[in-house]
Amino acid sequence: MYARTTTVRVGPQHVDELVALARDELMPMVAALDGSVGLSLLVDRDTGRCITTSAWETEEAMHSSGPSVRESRERAAERFGTTPEVREWEIAVLHRAHRVGDGACARVTWTATDPRNLDAVIDAYRQSLMPWWEQSDGFCSNSLLIDRRDGLCASCVVFETREAMAHTRDQFTTLREEFTQRMGMEILEVAEFDLALAHLRVPETV
Repeated sequence: MYARTTTVRVGPQHVDELVALARDELMPMVAALDGSVGLSLLVDRDTGRCITTSAWETEEAMHSSGPSVRESRERAAERFGTTPEVREWEIAVLHRAHRVGDGACARVTWTATDPRNLDAVIDAYRQSLMPWWEQSDGFCSNSLLIDRRDGLCASCVVFETREAMAHTRDQFTTLREEFTQRMGMEILEVAEFDLALAHLRVPETV
C-alpha cells in the first residue's frame, strides 16, 4: 500500500472551508479513481496547517492518479493562496484498535534515518512502540509511512480525544527519544492535529 500526502498552510479562518472542500469535492473524486483506498485530513486550527493523505493499493495506482489529483490540488492552492508540499510514501504499518469518532486527534512524528536502516526501524516500531500504545487509554490507531529513497518516516498515532492524547505526552516524549536514539534516527518534527476526515480503508498490516 502507498500514500500521497499534501500539506498546505491556510489562514486559520479558512480551515473549515478547506475541510468542506476536501469532504465534498476531493474525497469523491479520489474515491472514483482506480486503486484508491480512501482519504484522511489532519488540521491544526491554530496555525492553519492541513495534511491530506490519499491511500492507494499500488505504487502504479498512486502515480496514475497524479494528473487528476494535481488538477484538484492546483485549484485548491489558487483558491486559498497557498503552495502545496507533496510527498509519496510506502505504508509500512497500519493498525486500528478502535473506531475513530468525532473529536479524534493525532500526533505525528517525522524522523530521518539511513535508508538502509528502515527495515530494522519497521520491526522495532512494531515490537517496541505499538504494545505501549495499545495499553494507552483512548488509543485508536497508528500508522508508519516511509520513504525508502530518502530514509524519511512519518508516524501518526490517533487518539479518541485531545485529553487522551495530552495524557500520553510526557511518556510519549521519553519513549520517542529513547527509540530514536537506539535506532539511529533524527527527530525532525512533532506536531498535533485534529482528525477532520478519516476515510482510509487501508487493510491492517499487523
